[in-house]
Amino acid sequence: MLTQLYRLVMDPSVNPLRALPPMVRFQFMAILSYMWSAIFALWIGHMWLMGPSVIAHTFLLVGVFFTSGIFSLARQESKQVAQTTDVR
Repeated sequence: MLTQLYRLVMDPSVNPLRALPPMVRFQFMAILSYMWSAIFALWIGHMWLMGPSVIAHTFLLVGVFFTSGIFSLARQESKQVAQTTDVR
C-alpha cells in the first residue's frame, strides 16, 4: 500500500502530471517539493532547516528525472534495435 501511494505521487508515468512535457513536469515537481519543505520546516518550527531541505530536494529531483530520461532513451533504443533485427 505504501508503495502504491509513493508511486501515485512520485512516479511520472502514474501521477496526475504525466500528460505534461518532462521539463514542465520537473518544474512543477520542484515547486511542490519546495512548498512541502517549507510546510514541514514551519511545522517543526525550524525555518533554518528550509535551505538544506531545498538543496536536498533539488538534488533528489534532478537525480530522479535524469534517471527517468536515461531509462526512456534506453527504452527507445531497445525498440529501434528490436525493429532492425526483426526486419530479416
